[in-house]
Amino acid sequence: MVMWREMLLLVIFLVFVVQQICATHEQEHSMDCPTSSCGKITNISRPFRLKRDPIHCGDSKYELDCENNVTVLYLFSGKYHVQAINYNNFTIRVVDPGVEEPSCSSLPRYFLSESNFSDGYFIDVVAPYLSYQYQSHQSGPEWNSLWKHIIYLNCSHPVSEKNKYVNTAPCVKWQSKGYMYATAADYLTAAELKVGCGVKLVSLTSWWGLDANESSYTDMNRALLYGFEMSWLHFACDHQCRKSSDDECSFNTSTLKLQCAPLCQDKFGILLVRCGKGIQIQLKLIIFMALCSILGLGVVRRILRIIFSFIFRYRDMVTAVSLSTM
Repeated sequence: MVMWREMLLLVIFLVFVVQQICATHEQEHSMDCPTSSCGKITNISRPFRLKRDPIHCGDSKYELDCENNVTVLYLFSGKYHVQAINYNNFTIRVVDPGVEEPSCSSLPRYFLSESNFSDGYFIDVVAPYLSYQYQSHQSGPEWNSLWKHIIYLNCSHPVSEKNKYVNTAPCVKWQSKGYMYATAADYLTAAELKVGCGVKLVSLTSWWGLDANESSYTDMNRALLYGFEMSWLHFACDHQCRKSSDDECSFNTSTLKLQCAPLCQDKFGILLVRCGKGIQIQLKLIIFMALCSILGLGVVRRILRIIFSFIFRYRDMVTAVSLSTM
């Protein structure tokens, strides 16, 4: 019996020593990772890294490259120029390299819309970048979009609704026949697409000076030059905020800090809900859990996927239709 106690104490001691060694090793590694820079981006640090940085610095999912003294991010099938990294609100802003100053005749090189990021809506999919950010406001936390779309359309005839459909001439010279327009919107539904018009190109911007009914093409070009932001808040939450799986993490737009909201036992004693929430949300969660119990969690998740997929496909319906006809 004494021997087992001695062995147990030895194991506990060894585990403690290993933990201390690992912690010291990790701390030494972090000290070996000074802030990197490339061109105008001088604050490249965790989770971001440059390809030339030591392998233990930063996260491979957030790897950037330095080409001709320009910081670039490879995203999907494109290469984007990094304009800024904001460690205060956990966003990175990039611009399509096809858009150049000072001419308004340059066009985005890549076809990119919110639908490319739709997998980020599902909580079981951990993507490096998300198009939405979970933010806390006075009214409560909610998912907020970071973008607007700038949509280029090719129409077979002139469009009379010039407030929404902005003529791209004389800035943009298209080789295709017909009339070319651009519109700035969160999304464009099939009902808003004029007869004889098809989507030719879609790009993104986080410049909020755009008005869907009043913006000129000069405004749209300025918005494209500004670029678009992507969120890595979920990474920051996992590494800076969450002390347990029972914490809810969001970005507080008032304090400009991460906000951890502990989850409490619901009034029925069977669920964890956001502390202070009323009975209405608890009943919704109970109904959801009941469906999971009756149908099975896998079936419910598939149903939710279909519902969310339908919603996001509807929002990008015009884009999807145009892609199938290009």
